[in-house]
Amino acid sequence: MALISRISQLFRADLHAVLDRVEEPDILLRQAIREMEEDLARDEQHHRRLEREREQLAKREAECHQLQTSLGEELDLCLAADQEDLARSLIRRRLESERALQLLSRRREALGTQQERLTRRRNDNRARYESMRQQAELFDEQHSEADGPEAWPGLDIRVRDEDVEIALLKERQRRAAR
Repeated sequence: MALISRISQLFRADLHAVLDRVEEPDILLRQAIREMEEDLARDEQHHRRLEREREQLAKREAECHQLQTSLGEELDLCLAADQEDLARSLIRRRLESERALQLLSRRREALGTQQERLTRRRNDNRARYESMRQQAELFDEQHSEADGPEAWPGLDIRVRDEDVEIALLKERQRRAAR
């Protein structure tokens, strides 16, 4: 029974060591930076899409204004010629054009509000991104200093028994030569 409990303790210890290794702050920080970069890219893409839509709305509004101008001229012509049936048709088209302009105007305002919120969010995300990036740089600097001359990775400093025996023999030989 004691053997099974010791094995389970070793297994739990190894599992905790693996989890500790997975949860290293530099790895988590780099992952957060990658996710923030993806969010920024998505926000930038969304901002460009909104800008294109606003440009299209502006073109449609200009076309509607141009249509209203030409309808006004045609309406003047029809009323001067006592063509009320044609005038009614032109008035219907002008009213439809006015409603379309109202809808376009509301959509443009909604897009403007949406763009403002997106711009604020992008600015906040950029600030957080820069902060995380600076933390990562600081973390890298701290670890590169810790890995400096004092800690030489891969240097085996263990002394074997054979090395001790050889050093003892050399020391005896040196002292005997005196």
